[in-house]
Amino acid sequence: MDLKKVLEENINALSSIGSDPAGGMTRLLYSDSWLEGQKYVQKQLEDEGLNTHYDEVGNLFGRVEGSKHPEETIMTGSHIDTVVNGGTLDGQFGVISSYLAVRYLLETYGKPLRSLEVISMAEEEGSRFPTAFWGSKNFVQVAERGDVEEIEDSTGAKFVDEMHRQGFDFRDVNKPLRDDIRSFVEIHIEQGSVLEKENLQIGVVNSIAGQRRYTVTLKGEANHAGTTPMNYRKDAVYGFSKISSKMIDRANEIGNPLVATFGKVEPVPNTVNVVPGEVTFTLDCRHTDSEALKAFATEFEEEVNNVATELGLEADIDLWMDEAPTPMDETVVSKIKDAAEKEEVSYKVMHSGAGHDSQVIAPFYPTAMLFVPSVNGVSHSPAEYTELEDLTVGVQVLASALYELAYKD
Repeated sequence: MDLKKVLEENINALSSIGSDPAGGMTRLLYSDSWLEGQKYVQKQLEDEGLNTHYDEVGNLFGRVEGSKHPEETIMTGSHIDTVVNGGTLDGQFGVISSYLAVRYLLETYGKPLRSLEVISMAEEEGSRFPTAFWGSKNFVQVAERGDVEEIEDSTGAKFVDEMHRQGFDFRDVNKPLRDDIRSFVEIHIEQGSVLEKENLQIGVVNSIAGQRRYTVTLKGEANHAGTTPMNYRKDAVYGFSKISSKMIDRANEIGNPLVATFGKVEPVPNTVNVVPGEVTFTLDCRHTDSEALKAFATEFEEEVNNVATELGLEADIDLWMDEAPTPMDETVVSKIKDAAEKEEVSYKVMHSGAGHDSQVIAPFYPTAMLFVPSVNGVSHSPAEYTELEDLTVGVQVLASALYELAYKD
């Protein structure tokens, strides 16, 4: 197999499904293009001789039984849904890499001792409906039916109706959690610029950062910009500026791996000649250490309340996401490091600042990830790009890691 050529062909073919006239790709959960994409992957799996099936919600599996330990499964995969106007690598590169790595192993070494299974998860991005990790959360049986029964997309299409339209349904809650999975490995583009800047070929992920996300509303008093003296104002935007400046300075002071982002700011009335009487803003903060993340978040909440008191504002703080950091399994991390060394490629052990299906799976099964570089760190964009040579190296390292896990007794 000419791995580089076959990899390029598969990326191009799958990227044509959901190709967006506005640029990039749009392939959203339970859309027609999503189902077409899953069927494309299913055909590739079946062409390699893997037995395929879907679970109730639309996760796709392709499996080859182990010759000696069929009851022990080594799993690999990712997701094929995208963001709106996304790139051609996020998610689907992990799925394509997984089945090509398995294909290479079967052609080179024959049947594995342990079963090999590829998963193409139904959804990870949360781009169509206000839910995320629907595929992996159902796989590990933590998805809640009540979270999606009433939700709809931006067009008014209901989640449940669209799921049923494509032939899927809620999972059977009486089914036991699978006990055969010994390891899960996910490959992904980095979505950052660390590997590129350090001129490295592979990132071996040993943890996924935890996240806290807030929406905060400060309420002051809207008033005339020309007739209201500065010392009489209750300027909500001024309050925001003090909070954001202080907390960004603190994040820089604390340093990596903490990151803090004030990504959305909406002043009211948002006009040139009125003192803003209200502002709503968001904070996204992330860290690989639970206590450090909690400490920064607590400091942020205290700063909001202190500034509100100082300026005579009302503050409403909504913590709407609180995801703990997720460590990867040390043994699986070690296997990926060994694979990188065996393939004689440069690598570093690093954390992931972005969320991935692996963080949902890791509490249940031994899990680890590997990254390939992203040019300029761009992702979730039509400009998302990784050199084909780097993508190919990633598949080779993935195959080598799977060999260690599935073929060695």
